[in-house]
Amino acid sequence: MHRRRFLKVSALGALGLASSVFFPGRMSGQTSGHPNVLLIYSDDQGTLDTNLYGSKDLSTPHLDQLADQGVRFSQFYAASSVCSPSRAALLTGRYPQRAGLPMMAESRPELFGSGHALPASEVTIAERLRAAGYRTGHFGKWHLGATPGPTAQGFDESEGFLGGCIDKYSHFNYGGASWGSPPHRHDWYHNGVETYKSGAHSGDLITDGAIRFMETTSSRPFFLYLAFGNPHYPLQPYDKYLTYYRDLEEPRRTYAAMISTLDEQIGRVLNRLDQLGLRENTLIIFQSDQGHSTEARANYGGGNPGPYRGAKASLFEAGIRIPAMVSFPGRIPAGEVRNQFCTNCDWLPTIARICGADLPDRTIDGKDILPVILSKDAPAPHRVWHWQLGKQWAVRRGDWKLLMDVRDTSDGHHRDRVIPGPFLANLAEDPTEETNFANQHPDIVQQLTALHQEWLKDVQHE
Repeated sequence: MHRRRFLKVSALGALGLASSVFFPGRMSGQTSGHPNVLLIYSDDQGTLDTNLYGSKDLSTPHLDQLADQGVRFSQFYAASSVCSPSRAALLTGRYPQRAGLPMMAESRPELFGSGHALPASEVTIAERLRAAGYRTGHFGKWHLGATPGPTAQGFDESEGFLGGCIDKYSHFNYGGASWGSPPHRHDWYHNGVETYKSGAHSGDLITDGAIRFMETTSSRPFFLYLAFGNPHYPLQPYDKYLTYYRDLEEPRRTYAAMISTLDEQIGRVLNRLDQLGLRENTLIIFQSDQGHSTEARANYGGGNPGPYRGAKASLFEAGIRIPAMVSFPGRIPAGEVRNQFCTNCDWLPTIARICGADLPDRTIDGKDILPVILSKDAPAPHRVWHWQLGKQWAVRRGDWKLLMDVRDTSDGHHRDRVIPGPFLANLAEDPTEETNFANQHPDIVQQLTALHQEWLKDVQHE
């Protein structure tokens, strides 16, 4: 099997040695020199919601340790501020519009397969890594449509739920035509077959499946996609964390308990990875799918956006700027922060490079961010980036960010608030996005509008 070389940083942190290369070592009986990949996605986690990101009222020891052992990003963005298009962008490396899933995938069974899904023609990172000799597994949330489903899009094994959210103990889906509709269908599947495990916390089932998958993978490297349903509603944390956070006020109390439940479940996976002797040959990536939710079913909030405006479903910063980190002991720096603008589309080309996999034969919007991971002085991979969610859209060029008809979901009681017309932000002068510079800089508004119109033609053409 062809081994693609990639950059190495020495143990002394010689980041300037950009020309040095290395091959991943063979670890714990794995015959391939290619590294394992553990890609962890949280669900509706706020911009600053780990201890290291600034939420000092949280206990997140495992995520903090992961960041200490690697690189965390201060300007990492999701390609959308809602679940399905964010996941489509992650797995394909393409704008959600180019990948054919610009809005939410359908959770109602009568509409499964009706076009509200990631098209079967899209090529995922799992498909590329499987072609490169990897064993591939998905555990947790899918939310890209039941058809074609995970096992038809590159995963050797899949266990979890196909819709947007489930009761974490009964595993019934909360989706439906009405936002207030009760659970109405069971949604837990193993390799496409409905499976019943009522009474077990869905996060524990995801964790158990991931551990079993790692334990039964020996001679081949693995790609493991863990898509947790925390802290997404319904808010069902471990009881002990509700006690731990008893002095916090709602909605922060229950949300914080959800974050610590997530952290503990991730910790179980990482601890088993260590016990198996696989940590040093495993690339670990963690990020949230978008910002925290302020929906009624999420207690109208609880997440920590810091100074940023918006939340889930908004294109203001708190809807799309997310916690993200990457760890690869001995291969990349440890305990460092990167301020370059990066996106979740960037993981596919970066993983492909590190693992020696070929890119899909189509337009990839993400960029290889290994140089950024290795050096704080590497140039930002994107000059311009675009978002579109329904009628609202945004484009960022440098510090300028133009938003059109943007939803402000900061206040969960007024989530339908729309700011009509152009809103021009400057993230250097006012990262809170409270100041609209549109009247002072009509030339910038015109330039960025033209860029977005050209982008729309490009992504819709394909």
